[in-house]
Amino acid sequence: MSATIDETKKKSFKEKFKEEFIEYWINVLYLSFYFGVFFTYKRLVLAHYEIDYKEYGAALISALILGKVVSIIGLTKIGRKTSEGHLALLTTYKTFAFTLCIIVFNVLEKFIVGFYNTSTFDGAVSNITHELFTYEYPARLLIIFSSFIPYFAMKELSNAVGHKKVIDLFFKGSNKVN
Repeated sequence: MSATIDETKKKSFKEKFKEEFIEYWINVLYLSFYFGVFFTYKRLVLAHYEIDYKEYGAALISALILGKVVSIIGLTKIGRKTSEGHLALLTTYKTFAFTLCIIVFNVLEKFIVGFYNTSTFDGAVSNITHELFTYEYPARLLIIFSSFIPYFAMKELSNAVGHKKVIDLFFKGSNKVN
């Protein structure tokens, strides 16, 4: 959203809510597709070894949660970092920053769940190490990181040239855009 500070202040609560609501569902749709592809790949690889994998809703649940996390981070200074730098640098910065924030949210989530289940600090730390120090966790982070690259590239391009122009380029063709 390439609005200036004055334009943002002038927006009503209803307009801001609508913008954030749309942004959230764009995040969820994008991440659902991306995660769906990788969960399907995982299911097919495991099926090759005759291992049953039935976490069909995991991609959608992950996308719903991660979409909200991305929306929240986007409201912080990390998500609003703007500079006159190259789009590639902005995309790279946001990809790394948001991935690191996702790691922090994951650790916090696993700590809270572990503490809730065991009511002890040791149990919470054990839950973190059990969940996050597996072979699968770095793979999931790689998926998240790689999904953020095109996501933020499009977002930064859209902020630079305007949302309408990007939509026109995609759906009307390059010869139809003014």
